[in-house]
Amino acid sequence: MENLNKYIEHTLLKQDATHEDLIKLFEEAKEHKFLGVCINPAYVKLAKEHLKGTGIKVVTVIGFPLGANLPSVKAYEAACAVEDGADEIDMVINVSAIKDKNYDYVINDIQTVKESCGFSLLKVILETDLLNPDEIKKACELCVQAGADFVKTSTGFVKNGVGAKVEDVKLMYETVSPHGLKVKASGGIRDKETAIKLIEAGASRLGTSSGVKIVQ
Repeated sequence: MENLNKYIEHTLLKQDATHEDLIKLFEEAKEHKFLGVCINPAYVKLAKEHLKGTGIKVVTVIGFPLGANLPSVKAYEAACAVEDGADEIDMVINVSAIKDKNYDYVINDIQTVKESCGFSLLKVILETDLLNPDEIKKACELCVQAGADFVKTSTGFVKNGVGAKVEDVKLMYETVSPHGLKVKASGGIRDKETAIKLIEAGASRLGTSSGVKIVQ
């Protein structure tokens, strides 16, 4: 498969990432012409500054990694990120609310953040490692109802989690694509073979810290 770089959001979300690590990420993104970079909210301005004029998207995470912040807090965090220049927002769903079948809460949570995003795309991280197939499907349906732009598999922060699985991506794609939403696969994507399988299953984005290795 050609143009794998155009699927990749080059990702660095480690707690101990240094300024030097971030600059290296941005330079690699420019060198390999990745679609975007995904970084924590504190570094959106830095990313925007270093990637100015490149067309590389600046993506950040909200309510990360647990998703259990109040909707109003997530919305404020998203608004600040957009103001700093974030092109896309990846928010973590409230997993407990999905488990409790508190669907009105989930819809409100997503809509509240969406209202703060302006023209920036909103992706909703489902944390598929913690959900069964029925819950994944329901979460996708709620994302459609709430007006999200993408559904996303994982934060990559679940202990002993697998991350993006082909069968989960396929289920997500089949559920949301008729409604115009897209799928981002993330978590545990470390080689070209896995990347291609996830794209074939329906992912139009790949969030990975192994982007350089994958394209090489």
